[in-house]
Amino acid sequence: MKKQFKHPADIIVEYMNRIYTHGMTTTSGGNLSIIDSDGNMWISPGSIDKGTLRREDIVCVKKDGNICGCHKPSCEYPFHLAVYKLRPDVKAVLHAHPPALVSFSIAAKTPELATMPLFKEICGSVGFAIYDIPGSLELGDKVAAEFAKGHNTILLENHGTCCAAASMEEAFKRFETLDFAARTISNAIALGKPAKLAPAKLDKYFENRNTGFTTLKKHVVSSAEQDARRQLEAFTKRAYEQFLFTSTSGTFAVRVDDDSFLVTPACLDRANATAADFVLVKKNAIEEGKTPDRFTWFFKEIFEKRPDISAISMSSPPYIMGYAVANAPFDPRVIPESYLQLREMPTFPFGAQYTKTKQVLNTISQRNPVVMFNNDCMITIGNNILQTFDRMEVAEYSAKATIAAQAFGGMTPINEKQVADLVKAFNLIP
Repeated sequence: MKKQFKHPADIIVEYMNRIYTHGMTTTSGGNLSIIDSDGNMWISPGSIDKGTLRREDIVCVKKDGNICGCHKPSCEYPFHLAVYKLRPDVKAVLHAHPPALVSFSIAAKTPELATMPLFKEICGSVGFAIYDIPGSLELGDKVAAEFAKGHNTILLENHGTCCAAASMEEAFKRFETLDFAARTISNAIALGKPAKLAPAKLDKYFENRNTGFTTLKKHVVSSAEQDARRQLEAFTKRAYEQFLFTSTSGTFAVRVDDDSFLVTPACLDRANATAADFVLVKKNAIEEGKTPDRFTWFFKEIFEKRPDISAISMSSPPYIMGYAVANAPFDPRVIPESYLQLREMPTFPFGAQYTKTKQVLNTISQRNPVVMFNNDCMITIGNNILQTFDRMEVAEYSAKATIAAQAFGGMTPINEKQVADLVKAFNLIP
């Protein structure tokens, strides 16, 4: 269903379900609201199970103040109303208590968003509202005052977080990205000190490098392309469900034939990806009417350099990115599976895709199937999308294990002889 035809109640149920199933709120916690074109506010109810929310549970607070519905509105509705009053550009408000962000709110700190490019781009600046009683007019005034300063994302002291936007989709993107930022930074702190990026580096990162492509106006859709699109839809949703992608980050590129590949489009909600969304790149032309991922130029160079590579992923999951943000070396010699899938996992400085393109292209190979870029992402490659996904997943799980091991004194890696035995036993490229 197109977004403009979705009722506010259905949108609230959809996004509350995403928040709850991803462990970013509890049965009783969190509240979402939307202002409709008539000026009425639709809001989630108070004291109703967020895990089984239905459209019939959503409450409407009319423009004249009358309340319609079978439940009471969330007790937090005063601060929702206060935000809408002060910010006419805001049409959706999202409030929840994900543990990673609560940890920052109880420490009276905000995540440092200059640690990765997408954090700042999506969330903007982060405000901080001093504590007050939930549901009180005083809390509403404090929250609204932070939004009045121009922030679209704020933390509430000893409480949680709140995001505002022109749509619930945009508010959720900010919320989810801020949560990923908090998780990543927490992991980085366990390893050392998070490294900030200078503004000039961030600006350069967002330069459009896809300008050399022309437009592919028509093409015959082959069965190979149809199959690749089907796989891309399935694995993109799977990566989202496994916390490897977010709604705004994580890219696949899959070879269709010698001349073409499919790539994730820009601005795709990864949770709702469909086969038709992906963008065909044929030789030097991009499928008409679509905007591909900003790194399409780079994927094209990898495919051209390495004909034996059939699939690529670029992702920024929070545990492996803890190493990237701390600029700490990651040792893949965790368990046999880790080394078999990841090998040595070389690391490059931030922006090396641009500044050391030739060196990166010479490194990415079947011998080095996973590489990492500080403060940015990891790239995995494979003979197919399943192998590529598997390597991405193994990297994140291995990083999760090694960060947890810090509490026990750190990891004892597989030794050189054991590595040599693995290389021989599994006939790996030496």
